[in-house]
Amino acid sequence: MRPYRYFDFIMAIFVAVLLISNIASAAKIVNLGLPVLTFDAGTLLFPVSYVFGDVLVEVYGYRRSRRVIWTGFGCAALLSMTLAVVRALPGDAQWLADVGPAAFDGVLGTLASGRIIAASLIAYFAGEFSNAYIMARMKIRTQGRWLWMRTIASTLVGELVDTLLFVCIAFLGVWPLYLVAQIIISNYLFKCSVEAAVTPLTYRLVNFLKRAEGEDVYDYDTDFNPFRVAWK
Repeated sequence: MRPYRYFDFIMAIFVAVLLISNIASAAKIVNLGLPVLTFDAGTLLFPVSYVFGDVLVEVYGYRRSRRVIWTGFGCAALLSMTLAVVRALPGDAQWLADVGPAAFDGVLGTLASGRIIAASLIAYFAGEFSNAYIMARMKIRTQGRWLWMRTIASTLVGELVDTLLFVCIAFLGVWPLYLVAQIIISNYLFKCSVEAAVTPLTYRLVNFLKRAEGEDVYDYDTDFNPFRVAWK
């Protein structure tokens, strides 16, 4: 694979946004005063991962985007496994007195629970690959035109898959049904609104990277199997 100036930087931001969003989601549920404005705190940042996901496919292609998605998957799994180990380890006496396991579980414990880990990884995997596949296929169909339509359409599908899977796997049967519905609707509307709002910035970033990298990949002969990853 040819070297790129900014690919590693974009991948690092993508992974950082994913991990920060997971922690924020576990830390707090935000309510801005209306039922449709109730969402987990990670929703504030998580849509940025779809913006960078679109940029990766548009500039570098589905094959390289697939590597980034798997890198994010591995890092998210490592975060959850690390917190699970930390949760199981015995606490220092002073820590138990000042903080205690209840405080840890209240914020980070959800990221160490099997149900939340499964929900997060399954939703991430399905949502990101849905987004990347639609972006790549639509780029071919439109012959590279109408970037705004492709980014928004892929996000509408990817975010819907991600939101439904995560909230239903993680919280259905745990939270009241009305709250589950509120979280799904609020998260989905907010995430898609962010994608639409930052479309001008997406255009600028895509154009900058295409010029800087001398690259504009069309996935004509790409194998879209998400499990086929070439690391070299």
